[in-house]
Amino acid sequence: MVLTFDDGPWPGNTPAVLAALAHHCTKATFFPVGKHALWHPEILKQVAEQGHSIGSHTWSHQDLSRKTVAEAKAEIEKGISAVSMSTGVPTAPFFRFPALRHPPELVTYLGERNVGIFSTDMDSFDFKMRKPEQVRSAVMAKLKKFGKGIVLMHDFQQATAAATADLLNDLKAGGYKIVHMRAKSPVTTIASYDEEIRKDSKLPTVSSKPTSSVVRTVNE
Repeated sequence: MVLTFDDGPWPGNTPAVLAALAHHCTKATFFPVGKHALWHPEILKQVAEQGHSIGSHTWSHQDLSRKTVAEAKAEIEKGISAVSMSTGVPTAPFFRFPALRHPPELVTYLGERNVGIFSTDMDSFDFKMRKPEQVRSAVMAKLKKFGKGIVLMHDFQQATAAATADLLNDLKAGGYKIVHMRAKSPVTTIASYDEEIRKDSKLPTVSSKPTSSVVRTVNE
């Protein structure tokens, strides 16, 4: 199985996931939101330093099926640039569509960019859960049914952060093998979007980050 985490990085939650993974000497793949990466680059640097794979999940977690092709491409590229800039090291050419909605034009575009698209075999739907045991039960039940595959969770979610350590114990007890997906070569950013992100990162921000405008935790 492959463990993947979307929508980070986020204070408290992402570090808790990292601590649990480190305790089990386990690697995962993270798909950060570009805005979150710029807000908390120090956390994303920890993800990179601990050897996990880092892809991208758009600039602001918009449903790309509702955007024009030009708008969607900007969401993709700004996300890639923001993640790369925040980590300070080469990141993977991995991408996951928000809500897993993937318009064919964008699938073609990412293929031309040599960026691999990740879907999932087992969606935990952890964004609908408030208790850690619910997350554990959901993942284990789907693994029992399907046996193997890519598991989708969210390090942005508090319940998932609290569940990860015990979930890893469950997986170990169940005899599951966690596979680390690694890229042969890093993603390449586009200079014009790099410059746009540099300008955005210099804008003043408020101390309380408006999560509702970036990640919708119930409906998506």
